[in-house]
Amino acid sequence: MRRFTQPITQLANVSNMLQAMIAACERVFEFLEETEEVPDTENPQPVKNIQGKVSFENVKFGYNDDKIIIKDFSANVEQGKKIAIVGPTGAGKTTLVKLLMRYYDINSGKIKIDGINIKDFKRDDLRSLFAMVLQDTWAFHGTVMENIRYGNLEATDEEVIEAAKMAQVDHFVRTFSEGYNTVLNEDSTNISQGQKQLLTIARAFLVNPKILILDEATSSVDTRTEMQIQKAMDNLMKGRTCFVIAHRLSTVRDADLILVINEGDIVEQGTHEELLKKGGFYEKLYNSQFEDCNDEIA
Repeated sequence: MRRFTQPITQLANVSNMLQAMIAACERVFEFLEETEEVPDTENPQPVKNIQGKVSFENVKFGYNDDKIIIKDFSANVEQGKKIAIVGPTGAGKTTLVKLLMRYYDINSGKIKIDGINIKDFKRDDLRSLFAMVLQDTWAFHGTVMENIRYGNLEATDEEVIEAAKMAQVDHFVRTFSEGYNTVLNEDSTNISQGQKQLLTIARAFLVNPKILILDEATSSVDTRTEMQIQKAMDNLMKGRTCFVIAHRLSTVRDADLILVINEGDIVEQGTHEELLKKGGFYEKLYNSQFEDCNDEIA
C-alpha cells in the first residue's frame, strides 16, 4: 500500500510546488512590466543653501489614474514652522509626506521647496533634506553607537554622543555595563520600546535635516516615556520645518498651523484655538477622542 500511494503523494507535492512557482512568477513578471521611474533632471538644482520653506500648489494625486485620493491640495509652510497634519484614517496624511519626498510623482500641480520645484532636484539630494521619525522603530544587531551612527555614517564618536545627549539617550545608555558598546540583540528585546524610539531620534539629530517628519512617534509608549520622547522631539524640532502626522490631537495643540485633511482635501486649516472656535470637522475629531473616556466615567 505504501509503494502504491507514494507516487500519488509525490504528484500532490509537485502540484503544490507548481502552484507556488506560478504565484511567484506572477509577482516577478508584474514587477518587470512596471514602467521606469522618471529620470532625474540633467541640470539639478543644488540643495546646499535650502532653508526649508515648502509650498503645495494645486496638487492632484492618485495611486491609480481612476482613483484620485488628493484633489487640488494647496498650502504654504514657512521655514522653521511646525505643521500638524490630522485627519481620519485613509484621508491622505502619510501620502502627502511621500509626495513631498518624491516617492511618487504627482498627477498635476507643483510641490516646491524654497520656491524650487522638487522635480528640479536629484532624488538623492532632495531626500537628504529630510529626516523621519516613524511610529515603527527599527534597530539592528550591533552596538548602541553603531545604531545611532546609522543616521550619519561619517559621524565621529563625539558627535554620536552629543546627538545621544540631545535625544535623551545618554542617561540610560550610561546605565548599561558596556555603555555605548552594548550590543543590541537581533530583535532589540534588551532595550524597551521607548528607548528604541529615542535611538531613532538620536539618528535624526545626526542627519541634521532641514525638514523633519514625525509620524505618530509616541503612539506606542506609556505616558511617562512619551514625555521623555516629546522633550527629545522638541529639541530636534527647534529651527526646523516640521511636519507632524498625528492621530492623538492633544499632541498638536502647539502647532503653528494645523492642516485638517479629509478624503484628500484640506477641509480646514488654522491653529488649535481657531479650529475649535469654528466648530467644524476638527472640533468633531478633537472631541471624539474623549467620548470613550466620558462613557467609561458615566
